[in-house]
Amino acid sequence: MDRIRISAAVATYNGERYIREQMDSIWKNLSKEDEIIISDDGSSDHTLEILKEYEGKEIPVKVIKGPGLGIKQNINAALKECRGEYIFLADQDDVWTDDKVEKVMQYLSREDCRLVTHDAKVMDAALMHVQMESFFAYRGSKAGFLNNLLKNRYMGCCMAFKSSLLPYVLPIPDEIEMHDQWIGMINDLLHGNSIFIPDKLLLYRRHDANVSDFSHGTVIEMLKKRIRLLKSIRKRQKLWKN
Repeated sequence: MDRIRISAAVATYNGERYIREQMDSIWKNLSKEDEIIISDDGSSDHTLEILKEYEGKEIPVKVIKGPGLGIKQNINAALKECRGEYIFLADQDDVWTDDKVEKVMQYLSREDCRLVTHDAKVMDAALMHVQMESFFAYRGSKAGFLNNLLKNRYMGCCMAFKSSLLPYVLPIPDEIEMHDQWIGMINDLLHGNSIFIPDKLLLYRRHDANVSDFSHGTVIEMLKKRIRLLKSIRKRQKLWKN
């Protein structure tokens, strides 16, 4: 089997409005050494028909049936199929800049780096108006386990990591709130070398059908979520030692 350099892991669900624009932007960043893995969680619109347009071309595209259990497990299903040395996460409705992979790989190809998170511009649904010039500035983004336990600065669609991390993060637990925080903090705990780069390499589209949200509930709700997260991390640590 030929060696795969990059796997772009995409989670889709009724994404017909924006998926073609996202796929085109991913396509521009990849080569025949790469692959695109898409887990579709039961789309009832034209998403699957659009995705078929990309199959059988120079860059391998594999579409699998998601488990129908929500975004975390849909991403889990996509990651399980990835064969690349480097994993890039992608939502169905954003747009990668043409130099995203090139810029990220400048860091991720280094021996001392296992996970990269880049900045993004937050846009309106039509990508015509900037709602936030910098997601990093909005969230006060910085690396570190404790920093991201107190306030999650990871955003999955801006993350890429080495596949050597997969055995530690998979399966993604049902009881945690966010897969991106889970992946980032596991890497922080294992290696302490997550890198946040200021390059804005994604147009993050905000619209009425977004799965993710920037709000995180009350302080009590946040504390409960963090406790569940720490319990899940502790449980996973015990598995590593066995």
